Amino acid sequence: MINNLAIGLALGLIVIGVIGIFISGIRNVMHGKSDFKKLGAMGVPVVVFAVSFFLTGTFAQAGVATMIFMIALMLLSILVTGTRGTFNF
Repeated sequence: MINNLAIGLALGLIVIGVIGIFISGIRNVMHGKSDFKKLGAMGVPVVVFAVSFFLTGTFAQAGVATMIFMIALMLLSILVTGTRGTFNF
């Protein structure tokens, strides 16, 4: 009984925190502190997860596929920025 209550309260606090983050993000965009390009970059993992979930059908496989894709994207971006900095492109 107490375990269910504790889990419910913890999930409720997480939901409240996520709602607060969304409200803060919307306010920052409205006040000009953030731009849509930065917010769009934060949506890339969500889109990758949605596509991989559609292709694989399970949350676990979609999560692993998203992680692998994002790591590969990170390594590619490090390679591109390092090459650009080295050769002054």
